[in-house]
Amino acid sequence: MDVFEAIKVRRSIRAYKDQPVEKEKLDKVVEAARLAPSAHNNQPCHIIVVSDAATRESLGTAYVGQWLMQAPIIIVVCAVPGDAWLRSDGEEYWKVDAAIAMENLVLTATELGLGTCWIAMFDETAAKKALSIPDYVRVVVMTPLGYAAEEKEPVTRRKPLTELIHNDKW
Repeated sequence: MDVFEAIKVRRSIRAYKDQPVEKEKLDKVVEAARLAPSAHNNQPCHIIVVSDAATRESLGTAYVGQWLMQAPIIIVVCAVPGDAWLRSDGEEYWKVDAAIAMENLVLTATELGLGTCWIAMFDETAAKKALSIPDYVRVVVMTPLGYAAEEKEPVTRRKPLTELIHNDKW
């Protein structure tokens, strides 16, 4: 599958099979996140791979959707704001860097036949406690990772390009 096909078919999966993810596939998805570009190449992101059942259960206190616990792995993307590039007007780029890493990860997972679902609605304090994350680190996004137990059609509800593309000026 090429990257454009992965972009077209990737869906948010909320049901997972009780099937482990092969180490080679896990290594490839986290490598894709590691290779993501970051502003000024500061690389402020850290990736936590949660596979231990007790740790996954503890992390469940940070998110109300219990379907998250079905997946054999939960990936948590964090960033150290102090390590990230800061634009001259004060705009911080650590969230952008983490989002790029996560998108690399989910598209690679799609290409490998694995399901994911971006999760940004969680209690950061509870997640930090569950995963022993230091205070200076921010939890940006997480995703379950595993084999889908549901079939979904590609998303078709997208605005047409004519509503989104501006040539030369707004």
